[in-house]
Amino acid sequence: MERASKLRSILVAATLSACILCLTSWSIETDRSTELKHGLFEIREEARRFVAQENASEHEQWNVLEPNAKVLVPRCAVPLQTQWTPKSLGRSKPSVMVVCPDAVPNAVMKRWDVHVPVERKTHHP
Repeated sequence: MERASKLRSILVAATLSACILCLTSWSIETDRSTELKHGLFEIREEARRFVAQENASEHEQWNVLEPNAKVLVPRCAVPLQTQWTPKSLGRSKPSVMVVCPDAVPNAVMKRWDVHVPVERKTHHP
């Protein structure tokens, strides 16, 4: 019994070490879309395209921040859509809503939206 407990402890320690290595090498830059999931990199890039168009046509200038790293959504079957997140959704800070109106068939969701935070660009004199 004691031997099984020691082996279990070793296995847990090794698994935790592997998880920590995975987490330290993870970034938005490496979180790309696969056949099954839509990557945060592509979601952020879509928000950046939207903000670049808005910055070109509006008086305010915005920077796109990182989407929440905990977000995991299925692959979108159609091109992503973007818009400013409506204030009626109650978010405390401005954000861009990246919308997938039709996800690839899965057991979790048919559509999704991810809110990517933005901040006003600071102007240095």
